Amino acid sequence: MPGTPETILAFDFGLRRIGVAVGQQVTDSASPLGIVRNDENGPDWVGIGNFIREWRPARLIVGMPSHADGSTSEIATVVRSFIGDLGRFDLPIEAVDERYSSVEAEVLLKAQRTEGLRGRIRKEMIDAAAAVLIAERWLKNEHQ
Repeated sequence: MPGTPETILAFDFGLRRIGVAVGQQVTDSASPLGIVRNDENGPDWVGIGNFIREWRPARLIVGMPSHADGSTSEIATVVRSFIGDLGRFDLPIEAVDERYSSVEAEVLLKAQRTEGLRGRIRKEMIDAAAAVLIAERWLKNEHQ
């Protein structure tokens, strides 16, 4: 990994909510930040801008959905449009394969609940945890 370690923001795009996580190359880890709403008016750009101002990421990472066989998912067109709109923040943007990130996030959170480490699991928590997995995939691939 050449250069200075980066802070990244990762997004798990959904039609109602977009999970957001922050990742650090220095620690090779990521943490959930929460969600921003996405509705008929589009993403909450003010909320996204607030995360960007607070964390000052060097780049943005977006999970790109695909089917189990690797073929393009129906929502991929909408995600590409979201990526294009993220360009307003004038930061490098990369897409990473997000296959199963939401399923993995839900399994992880349910295991933590079973162990008594967390209470009720809300959909927002799953979206933010999926963004963590997207960030971690990018971090892992950057160090190979």
